[in-house]
Amino acid sequence: MRGTIGLVLALALLVGCGGGNPYLDATLKPAEFEGKDKGWFEKNWGDPSGKAPRFFGGETWTYFRIAGAQSGLFNFAPNQCQITLKFGKDERLSSYSYSGC
Repeated sequence: MRGTIGLVLALALLVGCGGGNPYLDATLKPAEFEGKDKGWFEKNWGDPSGKAPRFFGGETWTYFRIAGAQSGLFNFAPNQCQITLKFGKDERLSSYSYSGC
């Protein structure tokens, strides 16, 4: 019985914490599919927080955003969301990832 309860709780935790951010996925999946370019992201998202060249050409852009916060009695700790966009040589989005969002 204890094992079953533990298994159910572990599964619930995995389901609750798993998956991604549906709002980001709703923006980024179509952008990747449609091959949006750097200009589109600059126009709609603004300048990235950082840029880095990729080894085989292209560029990696990183955006940092505040995504909610946790507060205690005397402190405030914002959650920082990191979004990484990878562009190919043709300057179109080839892949993306995010964490903390």
